Amino acid sequence: MNAVLDTSTMDTSAGHSIQLATWNVNSLKVRLPHLLQWLETNPVDLLGLQELKLTDENFPLAELEAAGYGAVFAGQKTYNGVAILYKKATMPVPVDVQVNLPSFPDEQKRVIAATFGELRFISAYVVNGSEVGSDKFEYKKAWLDALLKDCQGWLAQYPKLALVGDYNIAPDDRDVHDPKAWAGQVLCSEDERSRFNTLLGLGLTDSFRLFEQPEKTYSWWDYRMLGFQKNKGLRIDHVLLSSPLAAQCTASVIDRVPRKWEKPSDHAPAVATLSL
Repeated sequence: MNAVLDTSTMDTSAGHSIQLATWNVNSLKVRLPHLLQWLETNPVDLLGLQELKLTDENFPLAELEAAGYGAVFAGQKTYNGVAILYKKATMPVPVDVQVNLPSFPDEQKRVIAATFGELRFISAYVVNGSEVGSDKFEYKKAWLDALLKDCQGWLAQYPKLALVGDYNIAPDDRDVHDPKAWAGQVLCSEDERSRFNTLLGLGLTDSFRLFEQPEKTYSWWDYRMLGFQKNKGLRIDHVLLSSPLAAQCTASVIDRVPRKWEKPSDHAPAVATLSL
């Protein structure tokens, strides 16, 4: 198999692998200790973050650099905000950094992309949509349509592409704790699922579904009504891989551990391992 990255930038000895991850931290200021704790025991090579909920001048770059990570980021006060963390020991310096969708002018900071060697890595925070039929839901559909348009161009330009993030879409009923209750609702509607499937049709693969997975595996649980304790969750955080990367994927998991910590994010990290 071809190496994912330029051989000059990293160790390409037999058995070498890299890990790509995504995590909606739901406030980086609040969850920074959790992030640093998780990275210490899970030193992934690339991590897409969503819902930073802070402005760029408050991004904790010094703390992350002390942990061995560099970052590119696009913050926003109170809402949204995305970042890419990269492990300095294994990853080249990012180039061609781009914020937001090229075809969708938007004040909301929802996408950041960067190139690491031959790998294009994109962290996305898809619109929630509030409820089916609302103005916010129409915004979500338009945003997703722009994502589909732009993704076609990205895949043509970058054969080795990872599009990770909080998609706010549970792709099918296996990804929902109660499919009947959620049928037709936001995150599970046909409008959203059909767009997710179109995204896959462009040449991306849901890395989680490359492998046999435990039933009722989710990445998000409501804070209310003991959602996590009762495992009433949804799988809405995804690591999508272009065909060359999917062919190198050896594992894809969701790490529930941080969701058990005190004052956690309502999301858990999703991690894919690629063998070079």
